[in-house]
Amino acid sequence: MFVRVLTASHLTRLATVVASLFLLAAGPMARAQTPYSEPGVEAPELAKLGPHAVGVHTLTLVEPGVPDVLHIDKSTHKAPIIDRSLTVEVWYPATSQPSAPRVVYEGAMESEDTTLTAFQTPGIAVRDAPADKGAAPYPLVVMAHGYSGTPVAMSWLAENLASKGYVVVAAHHMDPAYGDKGGFVGPALWRPLDIAFLAHTVQARAKGGDALFAGLVDPSRVVLAGYSMGGYGAITAGGAGLSPLTASLAGPGGYLSAYARGGPQAADLHIEGLKAVIAIAPAGGSGFFSAWDGEGLHQLNTPLLLIAGDQDKTVGYASPKTIFDHATRADRYLLTFHQGGHSIGMNGAPATMRSRLWDEDWFEDPVWRKDRVIGVNLHFITAFLDVYVKGDSSAAAYLNVIPNSNDGVWPPPKPGAPYSAYSPGADGITVWKGFQRNHATGLSFEHKAAEGGG
Repeated sequence: MFVRVLTASHLTRLATVVASLFLLAAGPMARAQTPYSEPGVEAPELAKLGPHAVGVHTLTLVEPGVPDVLHIDKSTHKAPIIDRSLTVEVWYPATSQPSAPRVVYEGAMESEDTTLTAFQTPGIAVRDAPADKGAAPYPLVVMAHGYSGTPVAMSWLAENLASKGYVVVAAHHMDPAYGDKGGFVGPALWRPLDIAFLAHTVQARAKGGDALFAGLVDPSRVVLAGYSMGGYGAITAGGAGLSPLTASLAGPGGYLSAYARGGPQAADLHIEGLKAVIAIAPAGGSGFFSAWDGEGLHQLNTPLLLIAGDQDKTVGYASPKTIFDHATRADRYLLTFHQGGHSIGMNGAPATMRSRLWDEDWFEDPVWRKDRVIGVNLHFITAFLDVYVKGDSSAAAYLNVIPNSNDGVWPPPKPGAPYSAYSPGADGITVWKGFQRNHATGLSFEHKAAEGGG
């Protein structure tokens, strides 16, 4: 029998192979333990975390006098008026707490059989860490999740923005079951109301000496950011007038009509100090729920960033494209993930949401890796907010790119140039500024100036 003697060199190489196989096998698990607000090495330049540590705090706010349109009396067509209790997550720049444990978010999402599946997602924030008011006051971001979603499934955005000097507030909107088609009227009314209520409440508390928000939040700089149904809410609260016809068809009682264009309570949605609106895969632009007509979209005059996948099977690519084409008074941008679907506004799927396709599809795209999507999103969101909220004109170069990423060119690198260098977007290099060589592909980024160039 032939026996091969393994030398020390052989053993070292074998150990290296075994270790590599172990790392490959553990790769998805290892990535799942990395907070999604912390981009990887291939993320574009501006996606990286900012200079601030991050804190998170949970509070309860009560929104008074809200029609409970899910329980309308069938004989009178009247809805009970309720005080709507909202659990609200607040992410903010915090003082560094190196030894404090990082938060693990807990949430639940609806499964195909309408039961809820609980999940956990790691974060970078420290629960109730002292706020860092050294560079305050910070702009306020009101973030809204999608239908039947939860704010913690968008921690990628909330934590990253907080690290860059924003205070992010997000309510658990308590939507009805996703499969309850009759329940759609609830979020259609409540999402813009909730968003406006959060903005108004935090602004008032910031001005009124509140222990958390006073001195921390700048009430004169407000951003609305929403995903899916939250995108509909952000665009509506951001100034787009709801179609009176669509509103009249949204359930009995005419409650949404009161907030439609020309309605008696439409002004209740107005938010002072609004500087920017971000809508990711927004509902409402087309299809069965065309929330705004051309005249309504023409009312929106706040800078707007739309992010979409052109293979969105939930709201359709026509929804964001219609908004982009018709919100003619807004300086607006449209970032498109070609072959991307609807789930581009969520964290990656937690472990408990990966055993069934329905569960995983809440979070994951069939084509695009989630960490890649998040990195691209964070890069453009950061540049957009730097320009329109922080007034940093130098960041405009990251938005002034050729429309089709695949058309970018980069001459052969000089000897010794790092492989991971970011494109300067100048000197004959048209690869999108801030992207790495070979990593600006499959995307488009369009810009239309507001009418009159404003």
